[in-house]
Amino acid sequence: MPRSEDAFTTPARQPAVTCDPSDSAAGAVGGGWFGYLSYALTDPGIRNGPLPTAVWGWTSQVLRLDRSGQWWFEALLDEHSDGREQDGGEQHSGDRADTAADAVADELDGVLAHPSSPGTVGAPSRVCWPAADSYRTAVHSCVEAIAAGELFQANICTRITASFDGHPAGLFAAGVDTLRPMRAAYLAGDWGAVVSLSPELFLSRRGRRVRSSPIKGTMPRRGAADEHLAEALRTSPKDVAENVLVTDLVRNDLGRVCTAGSVHVPEPLAVRPAPGVWHLDSTVEGTLAGDVGDTELLRATFPPGSVTGAPKASALELITELESEPRGVYTGAVGMASPVAGTELNVAIRTLECHDGTVSLGVGGGITADSDPAAEWQECQHKANPLVELLGGH
Repeated sequence: MPRSEDAFTTPARQPAVTCDPSDSAAGAVGGGWFGYLSYALTDPGIRNGPLPTAVWGWTSQVLRLDRSGQWWFEALLDEHSDGREQDGGEQHSGDRADTAADAVADELDGVLAHPSSPGTVGAPSRVCWPAADSYRTAVHSCVEAIAAGELFQANICTRITASFDGHPAGLFAAGVDTLRPMRAAYLAGDWGAVVSLSPELFLSRRGRRVRSSPIKGTMPRRGAADEHLAEALRTSPKDVAENVLVTDLVRNDLGRVCTAGSVHVPEPLAVRPAPGVWHLDSTVEGTLAGDVGDTELLRATFPPGSVTGAPKASALELITELESEPRGVYTGAVGMASPVAGTELNVAIRTLECHDGTVSLGVGGGITADSDPAAEWQECQHKANPLVELLGGH
């Protein structure tokens, strides 16, 4: 696990690779860093949850399932100038890849021939919801701060905890099957596990091109009777204004590390379905300047704008003042940095943190001048309910 000061520099430590450009276009990964950045990295003084502030793990071999259902074994291989490696005798790098692929295939064959009992999510959890009054009070205080001119908008969150006696991997599998998240990720180690069922893209870098799709604006989506709320969200003055505000914040963040004039919004105000809710998002793109790499990109943009507020510095201060619980991994980022595929990180929302028989999840929403504390609490419940139901709670 990296130290906090290494959290942004670690994913940039990558070997130079030579590969067919079409490999990357086809979705090849090869290997790279996989991990997360927690929200606590925004300020050393901010308390963290029970998990480390950042985790990165390197792998030089991956199994990848493409969109057609085809499995690929991919590896990053060291090569000498003659394409061979001395190791008790010459061996072609291609031979080493074949050997590694055969070992993985044998292991999978063994698992499929003698399957173990499938991992279970666990028994119904005892869910501890935060006090509604505490959240409504925090929202009211945020509205007052906005009225006083301290900031325009802030994301105010709270935290739900539950007992958990199941398998985190089973929880992830059930969540992917039930919720079909666009940006899911699963990480586990002796430190615990992160089950991220996020719908939101924080950063995607392919070569010098970088993209972010902040979500801001939510309405319920509980069944067919809520289909009309998609259009209501698209035309909601509050939600549209909130989305435009955060989109401008992301444009500003990317503008700090992108070439002048390259940052633009190719897809503004798109309404997309997600479990239990409709989301409003916009896509921002740009081209990284000069020798800017992942380290500078992360430092300029983290934490994600959609889960902080505007101006970001003022929002971060207010969040520290109004939120009684540490956010942990929630509202940080989970993903990978590959020398072949580039970098891709989600926004760690709809994310469960498992540690020592408990699971916790954060939930919150963007607060503006006309936010109603009771309605904001109800929105938190809409967002949390699919995950609480996944845990078997109510």
